[in-house]
Amino acid sequence: MSTNAREAETTEALPDPMVGDLIGSGVEGGLGDQVRAYFQRLRGGEMGALPAIGGLVVLAILFTFLSPYFLTERNFANLLTQSATLVMLGMALVFVILLGEIDLSAGVTGGVAMCAFIVLVDVLKWNTWLALGIGFLIGLATGGFIGFFVARVGIPSFVVTLGLFLGFQGLELIIIGNGGLYNVQDPAILAIMNNNLPIWGGWVMLAIMVLISLTVSFWDRRRRSRAGVPNRAVVLVWVKVIVVAVIGGIVVGLLSQNRGTGFVKVEGVPIVVPITLAILWIGTFVLDRTKYGRYLYAVGGNAEAARRSGVKVITIRWVAFVICSFLAVVSQLFSISKVGSVDPSAGVAIVLSGVAAAVVGGVSLFGGRGRLMHAAIGAVVIAVITNGLGLLNLPAGVNYAVTGGVLILAATVDAVSRVRAGGSLFRS
Repeated sequence: MSTNAREAETTEALPDPMVGDLIGSGVEGGLGDQVRAYFQRLRGGEMGALPAIGGLVVLAILFTFLSPYFLTERNFANLLTQSATLVMLGMALVFVILLGEIDLSAGVTGGVAMCAFIVLVDVLKWNTWLALGIGFLIGLATGGFIGFFVARVGIPSFVVTLGLFLGFQGLELIIIGNGGLYNVQDPAILAIMNNNLPIWGGWVMLAIMVLISLTVSFWDRRRRSRAGVPNRAVVLVWVKVIVVAVIGGIVVGLLSQNRGTGFVKVEGVPIVVPITLAILWIGTFVLDRTKYGRYLYAVGGNAEAARRSGVKVITIRWVAFVICSFLAVVSQLFSISKVGSVDPSAGVAIVLSGVAAAVVGGVSLFGGRGRLMHAAIGAVVIAVITNGLGLLNLPAGVNYAVTGGVLILAATVDAVSRVRAGGSLFRS
């Protein structure tokens, strides 16, 4: 079973007799103990998102020196909106990558859903929200279709999703028409990526984040105490909350500055930010604090062992593809909101970037290890590369080359870390 699965199970697991002293005190370890444990995990090969965070810091420093426009309020807001589509797709793919599977059709699944949505609204004059609901139903149905053939029939996910990747491109052409283009007219859809919260709304969002973080942390401690499992020192809870408050305060403060030009005033947190954070929190809660999430990590770590333990492996796999396709539709909703139109190539070019985002962020392609936050960080790394190279007016080819090199490096780090953690670099 993977490390993530073991950590998630501690919220309900029975206490180990070997840690009686700790249970007696009800404390798992202080700040110093946790720091030492963290470095011990690093030495054991559990790098997590650390390489991606390090790369993000290096890239930010590099582009700050190379371009005077990189570290500005306007560009910071642009980065958040530019990365939102990829962040969402990367998080979608985490659910299947944790199983050691892949979904090459995730991007075009969202594309087909948005093609259907726009035709229903612009041509057939349906209500916007009803048409959007049909789009999400298409995503759910597609995920169920993939899950059936992968989990029930046993066809490799690469083959099934590659077939859909090719077939759905043709379906988009049928729905939209070759060379067709439909503009998004609904103000609410366009506002997702192009409008901002009022300044007070950003601070309210931050307050809610801090409150949720504090509430969930103490809820976890209460559950662990009831199960007889030792808790970490309470100071770690406050350190976590303070970090969230400080970093969030800096971000909201920057975005509250006027970044418009001339008489045009632009300020506030982009609307897409709280939407993305809400989905990130819900997904993380599912993976970390529900039975389904623990079973997902268990199946990804060792499917046969999970099956022998009574886990319904087929159902776990099936649901993972449904979640992935649903979030892929959200990703493409962000995309059409940003560009303001839908064409027959919607979602075709982004899917491999979504896989890259997850891997660069530290999600293991071998399954059983990774978090949604890792994919989000990886997506931001890729967005920073694209944004920074664009500010330097370098050719698009350089962007692809750099992103490809970063992906290979991330995959190498993943493989080497598995060897250090006791896995094997080679398959028998």
